[in-house]
Amino acid sequence: MAEEAPRRVRRAVESHEDLEVYRLAFAAACRIFHLSKSFPREETYSLTDQIRRASRSVCAGISEAWRRRRYVAAFVNKVNEAEAEAAEAQTWCAFAVECG
Repeated sequence: MAEEAPRRVRRAVESHEDLEVYRLAFAAACRIFHLSKSFPREETYSLTDQIRRASRSVCAGISEAWRRRRYVAAFVNKVNEAEAEAAEAQTWCAFAVECG
């Protein structure tokens, strides 16, 4: 007789802060903020500001999507915007890595 795998207990999601995707995005934005403190001064108004803004917008988009979840079209739109901001943040990170 095969053993059953233990069941994972899930908590009810009561806020956007309970979403794993939000927690991961928030942690990434905080990490980006701390890492970008060491960026060159001449990048303050270009790379540094852009990478911070895009990474924070991911979290903001997820929280907005959560609040609009009753309206499917609005929810999907906000999730798409958050995904686009994530792609932008990834691009800025690629520039930061490539340019040292």
